[in-house]
Amino acid sequence: MKDSDRKALATIPVVVVIGALLAVAGSQGGAVVGGIPVFALAVGAAFLIQWLAFIPAFLAQTEKFYDLTGSLSYIAVTLLLVLLTPGIDARGLLLAALVLVWAARLGTFLFRRISRAGKDDRFDEIKPSLVRFLSVWTMQGIWVAFTAAAAWVAMTSANRVALDGFAVAGLLVWVAGFGCEVLADSQKSRFSADPANKGKFISTGLWAKSRHPNYFGEILLWVGVAIIALPVLQGWQWVALISPVFVALLITKVSGVPHLEKKADTKWGGQADYEAYKKNTPVLIPRI
Repeated sequence: MKDSDRKALATIPVVVVIGALLAVAGSQGGAVVGGIPVFALAVGAAFLIQWLAFIPAFLAQTEKFYDLTGSLSYIAVTLLLVLLTPGIDARGLLLAALVLVWAARLGTFLFRRISRAGKDDRFDEIKPSLVRFLSVWTMQGIWVAFTAAAAWVAMTSANRVALDGFAVAGLLVWVAGFGCEVLADSQKSRFSADPANKGKFISTGLWAKSRHPNYFGEILLWVGVAIIALPVLQGWQWVALISPVFVALLITKVSGVPHLEKKADTKWGGQADYEAYKKNTPVLIPRI
């Protein structure tokens, strides 16, 4: 067995244990159905969906439905929580709506993008290995659970608080973040679709203010979700605030910004216009 396969094999149980700990902590003071905490069911379902989708993906050696499965996981689990949580209130329904809108938009966008591209080169070396490919699907399970934790914990919490200033403030932050993400993705899609821009990098619109405005919007909208959830969190449920922190760390330190910055440096590094753009444009937080 290769070293990469051994590392992947060791990663899977670690990720599952972390997910189990999240499920236990977030379930404290939450709704229960049939003796099982509803939040724990949500975390378990997030993993189960990935593992079921992995089987045909591995057999077909395709990553085409990877991102789509992640988005559908948010939608399916969120709807499940709405149905299973007894007496879900307005705050819970608001959070559910925000997660559903975000997931539907992102899933559609990512699926269209990979359909046009035909493949995602991040998976080229991973797909042939059953263990490595399974590990990335398993990690998608923890990504779904951690990212949606604030919304899901608040939705299932037995502590009910009427819509208040936190809900209004959080909604405004979410709208700002969602709008920023959608506009940035739209601007980049139009730029890339123009044959005249082939081989060029985008530096107009929101991309003139930040090198990754879509990621800034992504982080901002999950901060908004956390703000809405704040009033109902209690005890171990505060672990749900890992949601925006996890999203920010994932984007800035792991798979988002570092990957794209490296790719851009390889493609345009040394070009005077790119180096000037990189020097004068913030990596993430837009320059006002």
